[in-house]
Parts: sequence; structure tokens; C-alpha cells
Amino acid sequence: QVQLVESGGGLVQPGGSLRLSCVAHGVIVSVLKMGWYRQAPGKERELVAMITTRGTITYADSVRGRFDLSRGSAETTVNLQMNNLESDDTAVYSCHAELVDTLGIVQNIWGQGTQVTVSS
Repeated sequence: QVQLVESGGGLVQPGGSLRLSCVAHGVIVSVLKMGWYRQAPGKERELVAMITTRGTITYADSVRGRFDLSRGSAETTVNLQMNNLESDDTAVYSCHAELVDTLGIVQNIWGQGTQVTVSS
């Protein structure tokens, strides 16, 4: 059973920084995509940033230039460095991974979500 374990998040003032980390635990053959989505109250869930197995990174227009997604030492870890945070960044951030398990089945796995609040 693969699980995504998230860390980071919390309360920060506008202009501040936070770092989110996500680690995939379990028996994994390969990670096809891994990254972060977010959902603000009353809004649809949206992609924040995603990295593919080839290292291609996609950012939401609203965060490009402020957020930086990177892999850890293993492809099963991603880190999201969030700088110059704005009140509109307030949301529950959830890690997502598309991966291949030992049966060759592609699975879509979600983390439990972590709250990011940007407020003075």
C-alpha cells in the first residue's frame, strides 16, 4: 500500500515563505508524476506544480516565479518552496502522485492535505 506523507505548511505573513515536502512510502516501481494541488474555500481544486519522470515541471500561472518544485534525493520525494506568499495562496495543499506499482498498475495517490494560511 503506497502512502504519501506530507510535511510543512502552517501560518505565514504575506511576503513570507514556507516549504512543503511529500514522500511516497511503499513498494513503487516508478513515479510517473508527482506534485501539489491546492483547494481554497469555495473554489475548485487546482494544480500548483507537477514534475514528470523526465524532470519536466509545470506551474500554475499564479505561482510561477514565486514557487519552486524540486525532487529530493529519490524520485519518491518532492519539495515545494513557496516564496513571496500572498493571501490568495491560502488553501489546503495536497500532494499527488501517479505511479506504477509492482503489478504494473498505474495508481493515482493523494496525501491527506496540509493547510497553508497567509495572513497578517
